[in-house]
Amino acid sequence: MKRFVNHILLFTASSLLLLASCNKNTILEPNDQVTAGAVYSTAAGYKSVLAKLYGAFALTGNNGPAGSGDIAGIDEGTSDFFRLFWCAQELPTDEAVVSWADAGLPDFHSMSWSASNTFLAGLYYRSTYQITLCNEFIRQCSDASLSSRGITGDSATMVRYYKQEARLLRAYQYWVLMDVFGNPPFSTEADALGSATPKQIDRASLYKYIMSELKDMEGSLAAPHKNEYGRADQAAAWALIARVALNAKVYTGTANWDDAVTYSKKVIDAGYSLVKDYTHLMLADNYNNTSEFILTINYDGNATQNYGGSTFMTHAPVGGSEKAAAFGIDGGWAGIRATGNLIDLFPAPTSTAFPNNGNPDTRAEYWMDGQTKAIADVSVYTNGYSMTKYRNVDVNGAMGKNINFADIDIPVFRLAEQYLIYAEATLRGGANGDASQALTYINKLRSRAYAGNGGTIAASDMTLNFLLDERGRELYWEGFRRTDLVRYDKFTDASYLWPWKGGSKNGVGVSAYRNLFPLPTADLSVNPNLKQNTGY
Repeated sequence: MKRFVNHILLFTASSLLLLASCNKNTILEPNDQVTAGAVYSTAAGYKSVLAKLYGAFALTGNNGPAGSGDIAGIDEGTSDFFRLFWCAQELPTDEAVVSWADAGLPDFHSMSWSASNTFLAGLYYRSTYQITLCNEFIRQCSDASLSSRGITGDSATMVRYYKQEARLLRAYQYWVLMDVFGNPPFSTEADALGSATPKQIDRASLYKYIMSELKDMEGSLAAPHKNEYGRADQAAAWALIARVALNAKVYTGTANWDDAVTYSKKVIDAGYSLVKDYTHLMLADNYNNTSEFILTINYDGNATQNYGGSTFMTHAPVGGSEKAAAFGIDGGWAGIRATGNLIDLFPAPTSTAFPNNGNPDTRAEYWMDGQTKAIADVSVYTNGYSMTKYRNVDVNGAMGKNINFADIDIPVFRLAEQYLIYAEATLRGGANGDASQALTYINKLRSRAYAGNGGTIAASDMTLNFLLDERGRELYWEGFRRTDLVRYDKFTDASYLWPWKGGSKNGVGVSAYRNLFPLPTADLSVNPNLKQNTGY
């Protein structure tokens, strides 16, 4: 089924959402005054609230595209989860630059962000907001609550499934906070609503909590492929465990390649397959990519209107000689482009033909006409090639529902990432990893990319550095790059440079403490339990 969220997204916040966030300076103001007792009186009511948990990934407030925003202190148009996460994960790396001068954005390139950076604070509060929603929902799903409301039998069983999905969504957002900020505030459904400011949790302890939660819930989720499209199942839990385990050494100081191998293989063996054409991954009808997509953020040009998500990813890279109609949009925003480092991961183009420039690797989706590969000035849109990976048209070239807002769903997890996790964890020594099988998985990606013509590699080619490059080729602009560069000790280190890293045209190294972002000043001022990350 397409877009579980959209057909019930019109459910707006109720009095149960009159919560302070995990942090006291963000107030959530509902439009509708509906009592918790009324909402939670039936399994259908619970499902409506579950829609809010998922919908908070795709919407910025109760009135789209703007009005009654979830997050205070940031322009609502920039407060979408994926847009904020993308900025933190891509703009400080070798994959992207942005021409806009909004306060805080240029700091990503110069790696000079501070604890008052609006975009980082926005991501922090978006994640803690979604955790707050999940905590309250999980609290309302207790057996005692169900019994008191007379919800029994199959209805109670259904609500218990919803509870496990909420736990996974909460674990995902705690992973975001752990990866980006390290040591965030921490609360669960066990903390009383409206209680004292939350305690801080250290990164290693949060890692242990996330892994424990995911392993505890995995058996209680729907089997792979058995839930509605856009809702979590067991494969989503396995995919998140594999991703978290791959970065365990960063989070705790101790590697966990074994779990990365084991759980990526669980996903791989769950009946998924790559879609045939890489260029179809991020199109308006990519809800059909269910063979590869494991969990998605669902966007609909009419039902989920905001200025982030795939609307941002289609509009922001367009603004030069590109024809907006080819992207299914009303016009470009002339913002984000690629650095030469990303372009150089692919073979040299042989033409300027859209979308692959005659490149034998079909993943090389970028626009050259009127653009320069070199970036002499970040603020000049025509400096840097613009990427064409996200287009609001279907596989036949027909436009999406709305030229202002995109239909493209954003994959949170897809099979290709699990192939890459298995290969890297195996190469790094993960128990039960099979090097021959890892090579087979990588060559599946490359066979798709090269349409079966000459892309495969030999075992001797599959080095760790090759896999980092392959992750760039396969997963670029999907929100992975900062995490990958940190894991490879290349994010801040001077051993690997790209244009404008550290604020220098040719790139310079910066202090290692910038592998983590700072906790927002505003939250430190209201929560005495929090201690700022080192260096800030």
